[in-house]
Amino acid sequence: MKSLTKKLVPKNTQQLSSQQLGRGTELAVSVLVFTLIGLALDAAFNTLPWFTVGLVIFSTVGNFVRMYYSYNAQMESLEADRRAKSGAQQ
Repeated sequence: MKSLTKKLVPKNTQQLSSQQLGRGTELAVSVLVFTLIGLALDAAFNTLPWFTVGLVIFSTVGNFVRMYYSYNAQMESLEADRRAKSGAQQ
């Protein structure tokens, strides 16, 4: 059981967790920036809250799409590494 755990848990867990913290901060900051832009546009055109709502939705959907493709690319890379390592061991 111990050897299986070693194979499944990545060695660079601390690096992965710091990357996740960075992604969370990036998501929050981008939503905040789009919110502020939306508020400025709404104030300029007197359309409160349409630009704000639209830009927040745009930012949120865009971030989740980017995270989805980033996650898939990372998983494909890890799967390719795992296949290469298992092929080298046989």
